[in-house]
Amino acid sequence: MSVNQATMTDGVQDGPADPGGSVPSGPVDAAPSKKGAERTDMVGKALGLLVLLGEEPRGASAAEISRRADLPFSTTYRLLGSLARDGFVDYEPDGRRYHLGLRIFQLGQRVSNHHGFAGAAMPVLRRVTEQTGEATILSVRDGHHHLTVNKVDGPQMFRVTSDPGHLGSLSATAVGKALVAFAEDAEREKLLAELPLEGLTEKSITDRNAFRAEIEQVRRQGFAVMDEENEIGMRAVAVPLLNSQGHAFASLATAVPVFRMDLEALKAHVPLLQDAAAELAARLPQR
Repeated sequence: MSVNQATMTDGVQDGPADPGGSVPSGPVDAAPSKKGAERTDMVGKALGLLVLLGEEPRGASAAEISRRADLPFSTTYRLLGSLARDGFVDYEPDGRRYHLGLRIFQLGQRVSNHHGFAGAAMPVLRRVTEQTGEATILSVRDGHHHLTVNKVDGPQMFRVTSDPGHLGSLSATAVGKALVAFAEDAEREKLLAELPLEGLTEKSITDRNAFRAEIEQVRRQGFAVMDEENEIGMRAVAVPLLNSQGHAFASLATAVPVFRMDLEALKAHVPLLQDAAAELAARLPQR
């Protein structure tokens, strides 16, 4: 990655930061405990910038990141310089924009391999897709979201857009509902009480009592459905991957465009998904 001379825009630099310290770092406190706290805080801020960049597929300028992170420009610029130096961030000179770097991809692949998502899961997902002709998605819970960890697209032209790394709603997706419904009892109750109910479409469930009833139904029938609640024109069915205590550590879904399959035809794939989920539960680390 080449480093161009930083330019000035509206009185602030908007090019690659200088790791050598061209931006003043502020006063140095002599107390070791305070220094340690400041270093920890800066690590948190740097990680926050990476999360923000992950939400910007086309990248963002230092000024844009600074505004979104609600950080001083000098702090943002310095942190981006450190992240770029170590390969966690790439800088695009032409557009003066920052992107996630290959170091992030490398670490993500290691996490995927560690959890078995890359090796053990893919043959099972491919087999499900071969039988359904549609996209198969594997997700885990990440706080108040589901995280797509693996996906196999079907042979059709119309693609499902939740690629690996995508963070999505727990309340408006089939994979999310399955994760909530089969969470540990205390965790499920906490999610039912606190989970943001996002009105992503006019069909999204935004009433808390209605969502609780939906989750109870998912528990009774053993699978969850999404019918245009997350995205108009898409529907999905999902089943949980259960650990030895009967709690979900992941969920598996088939997703289709509404014009290609009605809800009843989609539900007919539940036995196939349940067999695949049982196989994955035996193969994958149950974390």
